[in-house]
Order: sequence, then C-alpha cells, then structure tokens
Amino acid sequence: MPRPRVPDRRERILDAAEELVLAQGFDHMSVASVAARAGIGKGAVYLEFAGKRDVLDALLLRGNRRMADRVRRELGDHPRLGDACRATARALLDDPLMTAAFLDDRGVLGSHVMEVTDDRYRTRHHRVVEWFRELQDRHLIIADVDPRSLALALSSTTIGLLSAARLLGPLDRSVLEDTIDTIGRMAATFETER
Repeated sequence: MPRPRVPDRRERILDAAEELVLAQGFDHMSVASVAARAGIGKGAVYLEFAGKRDVLDALLLRGNRRMADRVRRELGDHPRLGDACRATARALLDDPLMTAAFLDDRGVLGSHVMEVTDDRYRTRHHRVVEWFRELQDRHLIIADVDPRSLALALSSTTIGLLSAARLLGPLDRSVLEDTIDTIGRMAATFETER
C-alpha cells in the first residue's frame, strides 16, 4: 500500500531548506538534510524537486514573491518608481533569506547564482522594461527616458548588489538599506511631477 501524501509537502521542504540555507549556506545543504529537517523521506523531496539547485531556485522565487506581495499590500498595484524601490528595500530587510542573499553573510547562495544559465535574469529584465513602459504610458516616468536604459541601469545595480559583498568586502544591513534607499532616490529622479 502506498504511503499517504505528506500534507503541505512542498512548503515543508522549502521551510526546511530555508532554515538550512540560512544556517549553513547552500553549498553545505543536501537533499538528505532537507528531508531530515522536514521529517520526510529523501524520495519525497525528489517528488517535488529534481535536485538541490531546484530547491534553491524555488526558495528564491518564494522569497521574491513574499517581497512583491508585501510591496503590493503596502503600495497597491500601481506604485511610483521611487516608492516601489524603497518599499522593496524594507521588504528585503525584513526577509532573512533575501537579506542574507544580498549580504552573503554566510555564503548563503554559494556558487549558485554564477552558475545559472537559463534566461531567468533576462526574463526578469524584460518584465522590468515593460513595467517602466507602463509607468511611462501613465505619465509617471518622464517621457524622454528610454525604459530599456533605465531598466538596464536598475537591473545592473541589483545584480551588482548580489556580488558586492564577495567582490568589495562584507556589507551590513545598514549599508544595504542605505544603498537601496539611494537607488530609490535615483529612480525617483525619473518620475514626473504629480
């Protein structure tokens, strides 16, 4: 007789993986340790995810969704650009996984980000370009700025922040908060007057 399905198995796996990643970093996490922490068999993890990298991808997507949901609850569906950047900073700093990913305070992501070869970053960038075009269509961004250039500037800044701690030395929460606030202030210069 087959075993009964574990309720909320996927979320239990992700919760366990998040705890482990925060405690010891991605490179030291294993599918076996995730299964043990979640109180399920290793095979159950493989029923949900193809492997360890897929677990981290799902964790980061879940973290991004948490942040986006919080910003949406705080500002609604059509925030101004500078407000969205600052609200995102607050959401990021209140999310331990996402803060650790940016601060790389325990090697949280390990080598994972540099080894991503699919189009996720390009896809995200295209969504940002479209959002900036929508803001421009609603006259919330000045007309003479190219949405592609603005998106590239902000995407490059965000991607750069992910490697800043590794390349420039350790960062702390206050530096990260001030940096993201500065990005929000810079982005606000492209907003139109209300």
